[in-house]
Amino acid sequence: MTNEQISKFIEEKYIAKHPVKIDFKTRQSIIGLFIKTPDYNDLKSKNFWRIVAEARIGEWKTSRDNNLARIFNGAEITRLTMI
Repeated sequence: MTNEQISKFIEEKYIAKHPVKIDFKTRQSIIGLFIKTPDYNDLKSKNFWRIVAEARIGEWKTSRDNNLARIFNGAEITRLTMI
């Protein structure tokens, strides 16, 4: 997916609020939370996204520790689905 497609989907309702199901080309699907960090616009311009995996969302919501997120390449994402 392109950075425009991803941002259009997540920026309205999902960024740092609700997890989404993320399907990839070459790996298993995950449920994750897209988060906005100080480098968000820079990463977005390169089609990279910080995502907190489902297992760590509760911990992230209490601590807001950005180290709990991983960076994913948007070109590998094939579909985003609301949960």
